[in-house]
Amino acid sequence: MKRFFITTPIYYVNAKPHLGHAYTTIVADALARFHALLGERVYFLTGTDEHGDKIAEAAKAAGQTPKEYADTISGLFGALWPKLGITPDRFIRTTDADHRRAVQHALQIVHDKGDIYFGEYGGHYCKGCERFLTEKELVDGLCPDHKVKPEYIAEKNYFFRMSKYQGALLEHIKANPDFIRPRQYRNEVVSLLESGALEDLCISRPKSRLTWGIELPFDDGFVTYVWFDALINYLTAIGWPDDPGYAAWWEAAEHLVAKDILKPHAIFWPTMLMAMGLPLYKRLNVHGYWLVRDTKMSKSLGNVVEPLDMAARAGLSGMRYFLLREMVFGSDASFSEEAFAGRFNADLANDLGNLANRSLAMTAKYFASVVPEAGEAEEGETALATLAAESVDNFVQLFGAAQFSRALEALWELVRGLNKYIDAQAPWALAKEGRTARLGTVMASVLGGLRLAAVCLLPVVPEAAARLLAQLGADPGAVRLTGPDRVFAPLAAGTVVAATSNLFPRLEPLAKEAAPAAAKPEKPAKAKAKKEAPAKPGPAPEVEFEDFAKLDLRVGVVRSAEPVPGADRLYAVTVDIGEEAPRPVVAGLAEYFKPEELVGRQVVLVANLKPRALRGAVSHGMILAVRHAGGMALLGPSAVVAPGDRVS
Repeated sequence: MKRFFITTPIYYVNAKPHLGHAYTTIVADALARFHALLGERVYFLTGTDEHGDKIAEAAKAAGQTPKEYADTISGLFGALWPKLGITPDRFIRTTDADHRRAVQHALQIVHDKGDIYFGEYGGHYCKGCERFLTEKELVDGLCPDHKVKPEYIAEKNYFFRMSKYQGALLEHIKANPDFIRPRQYRNEVVSLLESGALEDLCISRPKSRLTWGIELPFDDGFVTYVWFDALINYLTAIGWPDDPGYAAWWEAAEHLVAKDILKPHAIFWPTMLMAMGLPLYKRLNVHGYWLVRDTKMSKSLGNVVEPLDMAARAGLSGMRYFLLREMVFGSDASFSEEAFAGRFNADLANDLGNLANRSLAMTAKYFASVVPEAGEAEEGETALATLAAESVDNFVQLFGAAQFSRALEALWELVRGLNKYIDAQAPWALAKEGRTARLGTVMASVLGGLRLAAVCLLPVVPEAAARLLAQLGADPGAVRLTGPDRVFAPLAAGTVVAATSNLFPRLEPLAKEAAPAAAKPEKPAKAKAKKEAPAKPGPAPEVEFEDFAKLDLRVGVVRSAEPVPGADRLYAVTVDIGEEAPRPVVAGLAEYFKPEELVGRQVVLVANLKPRALRGAVSHGMILAVRHAGGMALLGPSAVVAPGDRVS
């Protein structure tokens, strides 16, 4: 049987879990459920990273020993996951006895091979990163992540000959294009490896400075650097080195991380595995950050989103759907109350919830909640079957490729198609005309399509999908996304279904958030622009070339365009700029272009603009255009160029 081994990072226990942790773990849980639904053997691993400087400092501040502190915070992570419907196969801790043994075994292998040596080193040590930073990594003398000046430390330590494996790692990445995805992170790692010699990695800390860690097996005066310790957990959890069965799981291993820990997972870890004489993991999946009002979440700013608060408002299924649908995997996404409520109401309450309720209510009204016999398919059913096959195939392909937002959009083609099918077939009119046989075919077909959508949604919204399947007379635990369960067919005659469904009651937005600067008086300004030609702008202040160079202008191709619900002037557009998935962009073009006039056109996109929420959708860039007396014109190249080519 095919296997799938998915891991999250083991989370550092210097603070309690937040939305970022929840997102990563929900993605891993959804992937685990998805592959199980495909009939594969699945192993899902998460846990906590509990050694190092930051833990020792946090414990001291809390008046606890490091172990007491780690037990407390690790307990918060372990307790949160069941509350979010997350079901890992193992919750590992770096203080576990089998992990300590595995780390020391790995260190001994690499040491005996001659790839660990003792030396003296002076460098810029960032406590937040828990590592020495190179001069190249510093920005104005500061750590680029923590914005503090690292402490210069000179001491004797043990070093891993990471540089020895630079060429082999680069060769592996180039030979395996899907080793790191999305593609922009693969390119980032390749660029780093090609930019110069890889430095060796300091893998110890003297006990004179730090005692909270795993002792080196060959020198008890030192403890292991936290990253050399933590990364081994992926092997510990599947029985390495004692259980020979670990190898079958390891060849199916996929790691899931946020972009801030790309380097340890894409460079430290593969070179460690090479030194240990082990094959590399199958794939590294990298996602972006969740922002709040375009700013990274921070306790000091008071903008941390609590996952349990989201779940309390919209249910576990509403929260999970939003997170998977709203973030384009690999890019940053911005959380806002407007986006949360808007996505929930548009997709779940209106599209899916309304479809389920109206379908079951009509079956109850016309057939006493017993599915009727389906007659011969007509043009409507043939078209519906074709749509369902394309929608589900696209969903399965995209979800398996970690393109969750696009996968759900593909599935919603079926959900919206079922609603349109009901409107076109008008069951109420068939009932009034006494065309009972035709009415039976329509209702059985709608219910069959709804069942297929519910099966696909089991990994995404497991609670709601299971309830919907039960309402349709199916056993949620017995379905698979293979064989007959994956194929559109009318629901079997005689199946008893529920009379109504209320899966997603409409979500009322919370009190209005403080609007970002320069928001809202949008309509009066646009109305005025329609009546009179825009005034010619005067000269802008001069800027230095360095200021202009900060803009990342890319040529892209518009792949789709559709109106934003409730916004007359906005389109939700996707633009292909050569990334793993097209960029979602909200553009004020609806007054001047029809959707079909945009699709296929080359445009210029500001690709590094901070994401911004607009009318419930998040825009990841800006399409450049010129407003003139005759309307609006789009900027584009004078000849066809490849998506992603940079404007310079």
